[in-house]
Amino acid sequence: MQPQFKKEFIERYRKMTDWKEFREACTKRLKRSIRINTLKISPEKLIKRLEEKGYKLTQVQFYKEGFYVEGEKMDIGNLPEHTLGYFYVQEAASMIPPLILGPEKNEFILDMAAAPGSKTTQLSALMENTGIIVANDYKYQRLKPLEINLQRCGCKNVLVTISKGHKIKNMQFDKILLDAPCSGTGGIAKSLRTLEIYNTDMIKKLAIEQKRLILTAYSLLKPKGILVYSTCSIEPHEDEAVINHLLKNTDAKLENIEIKNLKSSEPVLEFENEIYSSEIKKCLRIWPQDNNTEGFFVAKIIKP
Repeated sequence: MQPQFKKEFIERYRKMTDWKEFREACTKRLKRSIRINTLKISPEKLIKRLEEKGYKLTQVQFYKEGFYVEGEKMDIGNLPEHTLGYFYVQEAASMIPPLILGPEKNEFILDMAAAPGSKTTQLSALMENTGIIVANDYKYQRLKPLEINLQRCGCKNVLVTISKGHKIKNMQFDKILLDAPCSGTGGIAKSLRTLEIYNTDMIKKLAIEQKRLILTAYSLLKPKGILVYSTCSIEPHEDEAVINHLLKNTDAKLENIEIKNLKSSEPVLEFENEIYSSEIKKCLRIWPQDNNTEGFFVAKIIKP
């Protein structure tokens, strides 16, 4: 089934990127990718096990524990190795925000919108099950898959909480990941429903909540702390405009993001009569056509 792009969507995105390349990327099937869970198995051992079952693994170019998977049978979520928590089925671009956050052993970290747990389990592995991760989400139904994935992956350093993100208070964290609820326009290739429900009013409503969440997250950081804001949206109102709002209302600073072997595009500095801070050039904007992955936006924020 070919994606049906609304007229307003086409007109909007033609202003921001090469429409032909973008459309082509959105009609391709995303390469299946997994992240090997080093809390339970080494990459070498899992690669050997999966290759013996007929799968071919190719390393994700920017992440040593990430691998693209090819094979005649692609129901890798049904493998015993998945049930045992040896790997997590995770889109390659989704692995970037925890990598940029750079959690270290024994830190106190908040994953503000954690379900279903792809990034939480990645943070836990990067921390080698030390320190504390507070994995929060706002609906009980969303906590079920989160808790299942944490147990499956053997994450012992995670405390699960339920709260609307902007209501979290009286805590101070070393680092915070805010992978904000968003429109998902970077992931059209995996969900055509994104195009069906797309409208600019929805984008504006999401942006209001994202701005509230990022201000709360920043207030919960310790001095010298790091906040990573990310979305799988490529809408400027959900990305650059949210960071611009933070810069205008706090003393937040942005840090350059550099990831070897990852292609990215220039952030948007002017959109629909809004002009954003030139500091936003330090953010990471990834279009689907840049790396044949999901589209993503990531900002690394430092609290002085």
